[in-house]
Amino acid sequence: MLALLAGAPTAGDIGSSCQPVVLLDHTKFFSAKQGLDCDRCTSCSLTSTACNAACGKKPVAPPFPKNCYPLVHDGEVCLRALTAASCSDYALFVADHGAIIPTECDFCPADKAPASAQGGGSASSASTTGTGG
Repeated sequence: MLALLAGAPTAGDIGSSCQPVVLLDHTKFFSAKQGLDCDRCTSCSLTSTACNAACGKKPVAPPFPKNCYPLVHDGEVCLRALTAASCSDYALFVADHGAIIPTECDFCPADKAPASAQGGGSASSASTTGTGG
């Protein structure tokens, strides 16, 4: 029994990428995401406010939410997920109404606990990761 427990993975073994811990630069990330969003909007023939912003000349680089510190690896995973998404999924990411954020790109999701569990205040619902998700 002890041999089974001793052979189990230790904390940090699961999902380790062997990359150094480096914070994601929001300007570099959103620059890459903006280019990808524009490419996907164009190749998938999508039109939305988010697509117009992505293909516009103005950089779209909002800061990450307060107390949100994604790593470079998180950004890489997000961009790979966006690249692999189907056109129908991408349409959901850039929709004008009800846009969704892919799980891989939701670096710092808002606290989903009900207001009563937070001491009666209203729960924050903002989790910004860029234009349309």
